[in-house]
This record gives sequence, C-alpha cells and structure tokens, in this order.
Amino acid sequence: MPKYFVDPDIAKAKTIHADFYSGPEVFEQCREKIFAPSWQFIGAEDLVKENGDVYPFTLLESYLDEPLLLTRNKAGELNLLSNVCTHRGNLVVDKACKLNNLKCRYHGRMFNLDGDFVSMPEFKEVENFPARHDDLPKPDLFKWGKWLFTSVGPAAPLANGEEVFKDMMERVSWMPLDDFKFEPELSRVFNVKANWALYCENYLEGFHIPFVHAGLNAVIDYGEYATELFFPYSSLQLGLAKTAADCFDLPLTSPDHGKNVAAYYFWVFPNMMFNFYPWGLSVNVVEPVTAGECRVKFFSYVWDASKLDKGAGAGLDKVEKEDEEIVENVQRGVRSRFYHHGRYSVTREQGTHHFHRLLAEFMNDVV
Repeated sequence: MPKYFVDPDIAKAKTIHADFYSGPEVFEQCREKIFAPSWQFIGAEDLVKENGDVYPFTLLESYLDEPLLLTRNKAGELNLLSNVCTHRGNLVVDKACKLNNLKCRYHGRMFNLDGDFVSMPEFKEVENFPARHDDLPKPDLFKWGKWLFTSVGPAAPLANGEEVFKDMMERVSWMPLDDFKFEPELSRVFNVKANWALYCENYLEGFHIPFVHAGLNAVIDYGEYATELFFPYSSLQLGLAKTAADCFDLPLTSPDHGKNVAAYYFWVFPNMMFNFYPWGLSVNVVEPVTAGECRVKFFSYVWDASKLDKGAGAGLDKVEKEDEEIVENVQRGVRSRFYHHGRYSVTREQGTHHFHRLLAEFMNDVV
C-alpha cells in the first residue's frame, strides 16, 4: 500500500495520516509535487493597465518563491515572464513601473516586453548566441475574466486551466465579473499557526458551522447546506439562507434559480477559495510558510457595495478568527502520539474526503 492511502469509499475511508501536517520532509515534498504543477492566483489583469506597464511579484513567497513579471506590451498584449535574467540570474525588474524594454541592471542584457532577447553588451565573440533559451521563460498563464493564474512546474500544469476552472466559471457565468472592483481596504492577510492543508480541509466542510460560527449559522440553513464535487480538481459548497433576504437575485438561466443562495463557496485544488456573495467576491489564497504555519490572503472584489455587511458575506473577519482558533488547536492535536487517523461523515465531509484523496494521489506520485 502507498504511504498515503484514502479509500475512495467515504463510508470506509480513514482521513489522511496525521504526519502529513507536521513533518518537514512532507512539507518540502508538497512544494514540487502539489504546488509547482498546480494553478496559482496572481491577481487581476489591471495590475498592468496600460501599454508599457510592468509588474514584478513573487509567487507564493517563501515557498515556491518564484520571481515573475507581468507586462503589457506596446500592442496592449498581456505577458507573464520569468523575472530572472538569463545571463547571471539577476532580477530584471524590482518595482512596478512603465518601460519600453526590460534591461537588466547587472550587465545590461535587454529584452522586449514579450520577453524576447534584444541585445547584450560584450558578447560578440560568444558562439551560438543568442539562442532560444536566452529569451525570458514564459510560464503558463490562464485568464478567467479579469483574473490571472499561473503554473510554474517544470512539466505541464496538472490540467488545462479551462478544465480546472470550468465548473466554477459556468456556475457563475451570469455574473457581471468585469464590474467587480478590487478593494484593498477590504482585503486582508492572516497568519495562522496551522498547516496549510488543515486550513483547507476546515474550509471544505460546513459540518463545523453550528459549533464554531454562531453568526453564520443564524443566516445559513444548515439542513440544506450542500457540497458538490467537481472532478477532478474543485468543489462547491452551496450556502442556502433561511430566508430570501440578502441572497442572490438569480436569473432564469442559473441552475440555482428559485433557491435562496446566500453564498457560493468554490474551492480549487490545492489552496484557492472563491467565495461569491451578493456584494461580490472574496478570493482566499492559502500560502504555506512552514509545516505548522500558513498565511491566508483575502482579496476582495466588490460588485454591489450596498450589500456589504449583510447576510453570509458579513463579518468575514470574525468568521476567520473563529476558524483560526479551531485549526490552530487541530494543529496541536494532530501532533499527538495518540492520533493517526479519523473517519468522515458521509453526509457532511465529502469535500474534505475529496481533498485528502487528491493529496494522497499527488504525494504518492514519484517526481
């Protein structure tokens, strides 16, 4: 039997072994086995609004720690590039700005805004130069509406972006996503003393809502709370409200028309949550820091400001603090000599079971 095994039959399955959450070796393996080939959130394309804009950033800082660069060329086309010079590895751009070309400050190697090599001083005698590998590498880029995602694994992404995000994109296709505006003042960064996977699996079940979130439980109809699995890499928890107040005004084209939908909670493997509320969208990205710590970033995009602080989308900071307290206690608990596995509720923990199955699959693959 492989090291990590989670039975496909949830009624028979045990949870993934507790050493997944505490071992530094496992934490290091997750970097290349799980995170490098998966799609990761960059942000909105208006990070580079105008022709000539360039925006350097680090993907999953302190973990993947990959220096990347968004550019918009003179024709208005968007590019995602490595931000590492192909000469001696210097960072090409160190701050957001507007440029005609990309020029390394170390020895003057120049690239255009598409990442193509342009020139290099003192290289006339170098044979077979320039070659294709002298251009800046271009990681995979997927665009959904205004939102951008990338995968930086040495091989191809775990799946085509369309395949990974398809079910979510179709379910909310009626929403005017171009009208969603980023609100920095509503965005947050939380440092949590728990393994990244514990945070995700807590998100993936509503089982704990009546016990942990009194405020949210007063709004959500727990008896009607439902999980839908989208194989292979995503899922949805549909939060239905007890009344029609503070819910989506769903069009006839929505498969949820006629339901009191207070929130759509989408999860995309391994570490992204897309929480749609009547006021807009909260994108949550869980970033590993150490085996026992993670950093959770909330990016808020507002569609209808008049609906802020109402319904399931209200008090998100309070809900977050409640979740943090629980998962930090769980992190302490799973280190116990006496805890190795748990079991799943067949009716309430389908999302967590699905997540554990994926973790086991990726961790058992030889890289």
